[in-house]
Parts: sequence; C-alpha cells; structure tokens
Amino acid sequence: MDRRGFIKGVGLTATMLATATSPAWAQDYRLGPNALLYRALVPEIFAPLPDPADHVPAIVIGSGFGASITALRLAQSGAEVTVLERGSRWPNDPWRNIFAVDTIPDGRGFWHRTTFTGPTGNTVAFDPFGGVLDISSYPGIDVWRGACVGGGSVVFTGVMIEPEQRFFDHVFGGVVDYREMHEVYYPRVRETLRPSPIPDDIYHSIAFAHSRAWDGQVRAAGYAPQRIDGMWNWHIIRDELAGRSLPSATIGCSNLGNSNGAKFDLNQNYLRYAEATGRARIYPGHRVDAIAEEPGASGRYVVSVTKLAPTGEVLRTRTLTCDKLFLGAGSIGTSELLVRARETGALPNLNEHIGEGWGSNGDVGLARPLSSLEVGTQGAPSASRILDEAGAPVSLENWYIPGAPPFDVGTLGSLGMVLDDTRGRFVYNPANGRVDLHWPENGAAGYLARAQEINDKAACDCVPIGPPGSGGNASITSHPLGGAVLGRATDGYGRVVGYRGLYVMDGAAVPGSCGTVNPSLTISALAERNIEQIISSGE
Repeated sequence: MDRRGFIKGVGLTATMLATATSPAWAQDYRLGPNALLYRALVPEIFAPLPDPADHVPAIVIGSGFGASITALRLAQSGAEVTVLERGSRWPNDPWRNIFAVDTIPDGRGFWHRTTFTGPTGNTVAFDPFGGVLDISSYPGIDVWRGACVGGGSVVFTGVMIEPEQRFFDHVFGGVVDYREMHEVYYPRVRETLRPSPIPDDIYHSIAFAHSRAWDGQVRAAGYAPQRIDGMWNWHIIRDELAGRSLPSATIGCSNLGNSNGAKFDLNQNYLRYAEATGRARIYPGHRVDAIAEEPGASGRYVVSVTKLAPTGEVLRTRTLTCDKLFLGAGSIGTSELLVRARETGALPNLNEHIGEGWGSNGDVGLARPLSSLEVGTQGAPSASRILDEAGAPVSLENWYIPGAPPFDVGTLGSLGMVLDDTRGRFVYNPANGRVDLHWPENGAAGYLARAQEINDKAACDCVPIGPPGSGGNASITSHPLGGAVLGRATDGYGRVVGYRGLYVMDGAAVPGSCGTVNPSLTISALAERNIEQIISSGE
C-alpha cells in the first residue's frame, strides 16, 4: 500500500473509534451484528435520505439501464423527474473495500438475505442487510437482480453485445425494426456507455490466464473466439495490476460490485448526466410497494412508497402522485407492480398480457476442466464468446467463476445463452399479496442440455489439469426478461395498453430472450428508442 492508501486506512480507523459509542451506532448494532462495521466501511449509505416532493410531473421507478436512460432524456426535454430506488447509493474509492468481495460475501452483497448458494453450489451465510444483489427465489429458478442506485449495471459482468438480426427478429416478431436499432439506437447507447473489448496488454496479464486457456480450448474444438465489448474502465484495471488501486475486477469481483469503479456503471454516465441537468433527482432507500390510478378524473398516478434504512428499518411510508409514471424496476419489479395493480383493482384496465412472456434468456452456468499449466487470478471481465448454430442457437462466453477463490483452481467457467422459447408467467396470490413467478417444471431442461453439449465439445480434446467440469446450472438467471412484453402488454413503444401516461421502459418489455446475448445493450437501446418517441409525440 502506498502513502495515500495508508493515510486513508488510518482515517477510516479513527472514524470507527470516534463514533463506535454513539447512540445511532448502538441502534444500528441491534438491527444487525455487522452494521457497525458496514457503517465504518461505507458511511455514505447511512447519511440521511432526502424525501421527494408529494407531486412531480414524472416519476421513474428504478435506476437501472432503462430507468436511467428514461430519466436523462425526460430531464433533457425539460421535465422535472423523480427517480425512486429501493437500494442505497454506493460510492467508489480505489483504496476502500466499499463492496463485499465475491469470495467472502457479507450483508453488503445481498438484499436482506441470510444465505446464498451460487453457481458453484457452495452455500454461505451472513447477516441481513440492504446489499446490492437481490436473489428472488421461485420454484425451479433463482433470479439475480440489482438493488442499488445503478441497478443491474453495478452487479453485472459488463458485457454489451448486439444480437444477430435473425435472432432479434425471431424474438421481437417484427414489433421492433432491427435496422433502426442497428443504425440509430445501439450506436447511441455505445456513444454514452463506451463499451470496448479487452485490450491486449490486459488480456495477456496474470489476471486473464483463464481467458487465454478458454480461447485455446474452443479453438481446438473448431471455434473462432470473438472478442466482446465490456463496460469497463481499462485504465482502472491497469491500476489494479500495477498496484495503484486495491484489486477488484482482476480478482473475480463483479457480481457484488467493484469498489474502485472499474465497472463503468450508470452512476458514472446516464444517472450523473441526468442529475447534471438540474431537473432529475434520485432518491435512494425508496421502495415502491404499489401503483394505482388516482381516484376521480385527474389522470394522475399514485405511488405507494416505503422509505428504508440500509439495515431494513422502515423510516416512513407515504404516497406520491405524478402525471406520468415510467416503470423501470426490472423484469421482476415492474411485472410485480403491474400484476398486483390489475388483480387488486388499482389498475383494472390492464390487459391479459400483463405478467406473461417471462423468460430466463436461456442462461446456463457451465464449467469444464482447465487444460493449461498457466494459472492466474480469475479476472472478471469477459474476453470472448463463441456461437454455435448446429442446433438451437447457443453462445458461450468466457466467464470467471463467481464465488471461487481469486485464482485458477483447475476449472474454467462459461456462461451459456440459448435461443429458447420456454416462458413463465407472474401470478398474484391474494392470500399473502405476493406476486409469484410460475416457471414450467423442468423448464430449463432443453436449453440446459443444448448448452452443455457445446461446453462438452469445447472440452472433449483437452487433457484436464483440474477437476472435471459441472453438468451445468440452469437454476439461476441474471437476465430476467418479460412480464410486460412490447406489442402485447404495451404498444410498440412501451405505452401500457389501457392507460395514458403509464410506460414500461426496462427488461419487462423484452419477450423472454435477447437472442443468445446479454440483454443490457438491447434494453438500453429500446429505452432510447421508446423514450424518444414518447417525448416527441407527447403521449
């Protein structure tokens, strides 16, 4: 550690000693055994939370890709915008452990859970806290989603890929013009998020020995690995390698955030630009519980909000109103709000397509044995992918192994994405007020087998150095899509059928698959397309 890092460490220790006996800290301790530690590590998220106005022209629920783009473009058009986010707003610092690390997770990593079982099958326990990754568990599948300002951009692996036109057209069925997306909206997103492939010097570093081994295996199997774009700040990753920052991305940290800001998440672009207009305000710690149409002929919407401390303590409940309501809470959050509103009569004119068409993007976690004697530190950014169309189209991406030790242990990870039409649906349970995801029994069986077939092919000519690979894990998805599908639950631009001034702007609009690629770029491009049309039309 250099002099700057030492000074920061001393300052942090002094802060802990000076405040450890305060009444506020004692209260935090009662709410969670590690709240003292979290407050010392990340005091910013314990700062007093501001309250939004009772009424604003536009409310955006969520702060992920679709929501952040919506907020920026509305603000640029002159609208006053309130962004409501249930999670905290986490800072970045090159010398502080802001986030939990994937290998030794704690409450900072997860949204009010006490255990977590990752792709490796290992279960870890920790105290409940308002961490950044929400694991929503349903029969047959667990869904990973963001719970922080920046949403999924904080907890994903940074991959930004445009799907092949034939796959895009299969998924969207002509509702969205691929050529328009390719020529206008995908480039618009890239201009802001600046995704790029891993540079050669980083690819050849100790952190990416697993990526080079992965590429070697797929080449031996007859594939040509393609470099893929990632939303990473490669200068910060170079700082990690050179000792100018605490290591994060270079030691397999990504799913629980990157403390030093190596991931170019939405806090560094769309959300920051939205706030810079002076017309968009972000309110962390504000969970939206329900939406409704205001009684009478006002045309306004009512939003029921619970204000939460990071410890989970309820600070306040209230209702807000707005003239226009933009749903960007992700596939799960948006679908839950709409299904509950329809079934409770809060929004009775929602059509029968609300809650339908949910899919996992054909996600499969895979592993195979390492066949190289060169080992490294399991860098998180994905370097390359392959595509196989001999059967159902499937892509495999080079992946680190989430939760594994931050060095190669004889196994290579892959993320498979299969073009698959299996779909689930959201159903309201009046007994407890929950909205449950009904996923078909063995719904993943077909695409699991297809992804495993390609993974096995890539490993078939290898002389393994480490343990055998897994058979694949399709019980987890980090790419939930659908539930309020474009052209069915909404018109072709996200306007919810049956209501004026109500819009779906996130992954809920995507029909269950993104055509063998990670959906973040497509969700973002759709949001750019849709909000442009909504603003220009005034509807």
